[in-house]
Order: sequence, then structure tokens, then C-alpha cells
Amino acid sequence: MIKKKNGVQGLIGLERFSKYGVKTDKAEIVFFSVEPTNISVLSAANIDVKIHHLMMLLSTIPDLEIIALDSCECFDSNKNHVRKRLEIEENEEVRKLLQSDYDFLEEIQAEMSSARQFMFAIRFRREKDEQIFNIINRVGKAISEHGFSAKKMTKPEIKRILALYFGTSISGEEIPDIEGENEFDTEDMADENI
Repeated sequence: MIKKKNGVQGLIGLERFSKYGVKTDKAEIVFFSVEPTNISVLSAANIDVKIHHLMMLLSTIPDLEIIALDSCECFDSNKNHVRKRLEIEENEEVRKLLQSDYDFLEEIQAEMSSARQFMFAIRFRREKDEQIFNIINRVGKAISEHGFSAKKMTKPEIKRILALYFGTSISGEEIPDIEGENEFDTEDMADENI
């Protein structure tokens, strides 16, 4: 009997990237990246209109999911660790260094705190590719008609969000499809095989 390895990908149910999004063990998920609106510059009446448009969109497409995430890594666990070290550290020079690290993490987090990413997601369970394509177009059109600027996310954009979410990337740099593939020069390997 062959044992299946229990990797992170299997534990969270991700199977592969699909033509339109991500295939999980339960559904295919398509993501739309939404351009955020700075509501701090809008009047109360305009904010009410935005809320109404969102309510109308969700009533038009009730299966539409809303996702809001930081578009960069959060430093809370690092800050907690440094703060605990500060509480127990006796050496004044080390305390100064720890305080400097803590202040730096605070500064970075403050700069990035406004870096939010908003997405709409739609799940497909049994639909065929042609049905998915038609529904994606209908959803994209509905999003636009209700006053939101959004576009279907590409594979690199989805990989970036997954990398940030699972903590494998601080700034969201592009992750290769195959781990370690950038360590090999495939042209040199092909020349050696000739």
C-alpha cells in the first residue's frame, strides 16, 4: 500500500491552478482583484451609495464572496517576540538593540497598514469550462455595473496572495511554479545531454 504524503497543499485542500483560478478538493475558485476606494475622502452620501451598490451586487450574485487581506506580511508575532525579550533582557546594550528592532517593526507595519487588498471570489463545484467562462464574464460585468473596478486575477497574482497568506513571502515577490527551479540552468543541462 502506497502512503500519500500529507503536505501543506494536501492539508489545506489545494490541488492545482486551473484555467481560471485555483482548484481545491471541493471547488474551483475564481478571484477578482478589486481596486479599493478611499472612503476617507468621500462624503457620507457617497459612502451610502457605495454601500448600496455593494448590497445590490451581493443580491445580484448571492454566491459572491468578499475577501479583505493585508497586501503584505503582518509583523505581530515578531513584535511580540521582541517585546517579550525586552521584558527579560538585563543587558542594557542588548535592550537598546531590541528596542531599535521593535521600533523598526512598528514603523514598517505602520507604513504597510494601509496596504489592503480586496477581492471577490466565486466558487464552482460541478460546472464545465464553458459554463465557468460564461459565469465569470457575467460576474465581471455585474461587478463593473455596480460601480466597482475589478479584474480576474491571474495565476501569478493568486500565487502572490497565497504566499503572503501562508507567510512564505514578506513582500509578495513572485514564487516559481516548481521550488528550486531557479537554481538550475536548464540550457546548460540541455547542452550536457547532447
